[in-house]
Amino acid sequence: MTQSRITESQVLNAEELEKEEEYDYFDYFFDEPGSEPGKLNIEPDAKPSRIVLIDYGQDHAIRKVDVTPKALTPYLGTNTISWMDIQGLGSERILKQIGEIFKLHPLLLEDVVNVPQRPKVEDYNEQLMMIVQMVRPKENEEGFESEQVGFVLGTRYLLTFQEEEIEDCFDIVRERIRANQGKVRQEQADYLMYLLLDSIIDGYFPVLEDYGDRIEELEDALVIKPHTKNLEEIYTIRRELLALRRAIWPLRNVTNILVRGESYLISSDVQIYFRDCYDHVIQILDIVETYRELASSLMDVYLSSMSNKMNEVMQVLTVVSTIFIPLTFIAGVYGMNFEYMPELKSHWGYFICLGLMGAIAGGLIYFFWQRGWFEPFSRSKKRLE
Repeated sequence: MTQSRITESQVLNAEELEKEEEYDYFDYFFDEPGSEPGKLNIEPDAKPSRIVLIDYGQDHAIRKVDVTPKALTPYLGTNTISWMDIQGLGSERILKQIGEIFKLHPLLLEDVVNVPQRPKVEDYNEQLMMIVQMVRPKENEEGFESEQVGFVLGTRYLLTFQEEEIEDCFDIVRERIRANQGKVRQEQADYLMYLLLDSIIDGYFPVLEDYGDRIEELEDALVIKPHTKNLEEIYTIRRELLALRRAIWPLRNVTNILVRGESYLISSDVQIYFRDCYDHVIQILDIVETYRELASSLMDVYLSSMSNKMNEVMQVLTVVSTIFIPLTFIAGVYGMNFEYMPELKSHWGYFICLGLMGAIAGGLIYFFWQRGWFEPFSRSKKRLE
């Protein structure tokens, strides 16, 4: 009963810890009451904005780094496709200049700058805005990192807004453009947005694969040698899987809108490709839900393993106590200080008493061994090995 009460207390403490950390882990950005619409809230630790331009057509592709916002103006009137990648959201002046050059609606600019936002897609007539969450496994540790990516699709251009300058999942798309692989340089900007969105969605699969391995290893540990530290790991996995679900669930509606082609900026040919993205999102959601159910069932495995462990301990103690009960009785009887007791004056009385106690102990051990009551001892020895 004591072990059971401790386990329940641990569960309650872990649930309280989960509730406390949930708010810090999942909160989206929200405006302060009465704030001005379209106001940019730059985080103090936001990275300085850096513009990387890739302009391409069927017969050429150029890449420019650290481009100024004014240098982007000539690419608005060309027949080529221009991809402007803004890496870092810490330079308010640069972001506002980009908004003026591309005539971005203040609310649109607010959504792509004020992070994190819920994944969504909105049509601004001449432009299509989409916000998604990009995830990647953490280096040298468990878990994942998330980053918001904002898309602004125009007639012949695509703006992407990233929080960081570090390596992203777009390198394969950049290499396709440079080496003229596939059909990217023969298509319009909407096809480029599809390729980038597809890369983001595919980035969820390595993260989920890591969680599958963690759940499998944790399940083996709970069955073989459960420990209280496993409880914290269970809640960590559940919390992180919930974060993944919150990131991917709205993306289902985003891809569904793109499939329906409600914006003239998405051609009917590219809608078919977005249908593939939609299928991948549904597949990821199925995996996430499966892993969440498995993580929830791990709690039952933990409680069951701890209960079995307690039962084994009680069984061992019961066997030892049962063996010593008759021995204690005999020693107690002959330990009484009566003057007239049989066998007290016998020359062999002491040895006869020890032999009787040994015979009783041996008989009980043989009886318990025949009944298989010593199996907990062998299992405990295997765990120690």
